Formats: sequence, C-alpha cells, structure tokens
Amino acid sequence: MRILVTNCNTTVAMTEEICARARAAAGPGTEIVGLTPRWGPESAEGWVDSFLSAAAVLDLLRDLDEPFDAVVMAGFGEHGREGARELLGVPVVDITEAAAHLACLLGRRYGVVTTLERSCGQIEDSLFTAGVAQHCAAVVATGLGVLELADEPRALAAVTAAGARARQAGAEVLVLGCAGMTRLMQTAASELGMPVVDGVAAAVKLAESLVSLSLTTSRVGSYATPLSKRRSWSPPPGGHREQ
Repeated sequence: MRILVTNCNTTVAMTEEICARARAAAGPGTEIVGLTPRWGPESAEGWVDSFLSAAAVLDLLRDLDEPFDAVVMAGFGEHGREGARELLGVPVVDITEAAAHLACLLGRRYGVVTTLERSCGQIEDSLFTAGVAQHCAAVVATGLGVLELADEPRALAAVTAAGARARQAGAEVLVLGCAGMTRLMQTAASELGMPVVDGVAAAVKLAESLVSLSLTTSRVGSYATPLSKRRSWSPPPGGHREQ
C-alpha cells in the first residue's frame, strides 16, 4: 500500500517531520511518500495562507505521476480537501476531520490545541463542515506560530498550558491542531492525563483502513468528477509575486 502525504506549506523540514510521524504510525507494508507544494506560503496561518495553500496542493495533486492508494492532507483546518476528493480516484483523508472522528470515539467532547488565535475560527469552520463541531468543547491557541514549534521545550509548555485550558472548558480528549505538533503527543498526554490525538497518525490509520476495505470517495453528487473545461493552474515561471 502506498499513501501520499501532502504538506500544506513549502517548508521541506516540516514535510520531513510529518512523514516521520506518518511512517511511525503506518502498518507493515505501507509506504509513505511525502510531497511539498512547489509554491505557496512557508507556513499556513490564516485565510489568505489557507486558500493559497489549497490551490498549491491541488496543483501538486493533479500532476501525480506515480500511483497511490490514498492521500493524506496534512494541513490542520486548511482548505482543499473537498477539491482533492473531486480530483482524485483514491481516498483522501484530511488530518483535521480524521483526528476529530477518532477523538469522538474516546470521549464525549474533545478540545483542539492550535497555533495562533487567528487560526481558531478557521478550524471551527472546518470541524463544522466535517460534521464533528458539536462535540468540540473548545479550540485553544498556544500563541506560537507554526515555525516556532521547532523550539520543542517552548512548544511543549505552550501546548500543555493550552491543553489544560481545553480540559477546563470540558474537553475529555485533546486533538493536536497542527501537523508540526506531532512529536509532542506522548509527553502532552502524560502531563495532561488525557488521551491526545495526533491528526497525522489518525489520518494514516484511517487511510489504511479505507484502502483495506476497498472503499473510496463516492462519485454520487458532491464529489462527482470535475466538469471538463479549460483551467489555468500553476503560475507561469517568473509570473508570481512574493510579499
């Protein structure tokens, strides 16, 4: 089985970290292949980054040369999962809804710990669209940007503090709301005394299950194959602007 894991930003080091977690979660015989978008934001934090990231990831997915059995989209709360399901003929699992669905099996209510405050509303919207928002007790920001998570002691302290606030709000299970937090799962679970779900691991295991059961995205209605028409995709060489 081959599972493609797509980062939502252009930071290669984060792709490598995400894939390391995916490989640790994957079962025997599952090959994990990671891809980084060719263009887009270096980190996804906010609506502009999210929509730009979605376009870049879809551009990446439409040009796949190798066959894959499933795709995991490793951007927490980012846009694009519905478009990827239209585009591809294999299961597409988003880490946001994968983590939330597993959390719902472990407790009555869950909380999400994320990066900056500006990401909270976007994550709430993503959970609502996935149909799991009613079980979310709180989405709590750590105040750290995505790239700041590389400072592990600082990141662990921030995630633990935010997790404690989520627990006070009624969460019985904690979801890590950024793929860059994956390495903190075990320590955070121990310090908080509650189950902690990592979206990357959850998505990989769900993707493996869908493939093993020979299930894929329905083509009836919402995720029907895109209409045939002319579309312009990647920006032309030298045709993009950086801010």
